[in-house]
Amino acid sequence: MIDVSGVAKSFVLHNQGSAMIPVMQGAALAVAPGECVALVGASGAGKSTLMRMIYGNYTAQAGRIMVGDVDVATAPPRDVLALRRETLGYVSQFLRVVPRVPTLEVVAEPLRAVGVDVARAEARARDLLSMLNIPERLWSLSPTTFSGGEQQRVNIARGFAHDYPALLLDEPTASLDATNRAVVLDLIEQAKARGAAIVGIFHDEAARAQVCDREVDVSHFTPERAA
Repeated sequence: MIDVSGVAKSFVLHNQGSAMIPVMQGAALAVAPGECVALVGASGAGKSTLMRMIYGNYTAQAGRIMVGDVDVATAPPRDVLALRRETLGYVSQFLRVVPRVPTLEVVAEPLRAVGVDVARAEARARDLLSMLNIPERLWSLSPTTFSGGEQQRVNIARGFAHDYPALLLDEPTASLDATNRAVVLDLIEQAKARGAAIVGIFHDEAARAQVCDREVDVSHFTPERAA
């Protein structure tokens, strides 16, 4: 479902004489339906960079990034947006939403985007918000006013609202208490059981051991080691 091969990435520092910094070379990763693969490696090894390239936020200088039948590395923006809407979900560490939109609508939006009617989309959103212990009195408020932990849980609810065939998870259990951490791990297990291919970054070693089938050390793709 996710197949990365020969991917390279460099960053250009425009405020430092356009110096080019190579950060990744020869990156390769394959994830089957129903499998969860953890990206591991020291801080700065490129875990988040690789995840953002799979999502299409960063462009790759070389290689292929296949998600289903779409090569994210070369696809036009319209195709990448369609892929994100229908196929590829992303739970980041940070909630980015339009201000003043109620939490219930924020969580239901991925379902509305694929044509689910309002009643069913909001019913699923209510289930997830309840499961993640977001009080009902907050559902009509914008999540931009919430605490960091509450925003994280809204982000998770939004990311799991639609049954994406592929999922990217960036520290999904960070900043969560034990109760909500257990809920998130159960959501990941459910996604695997229905056949989602998942790539995750988990600094929580116990969580990683529970839900991930194997690890890929991204430090092997640094230019020095890949050469």
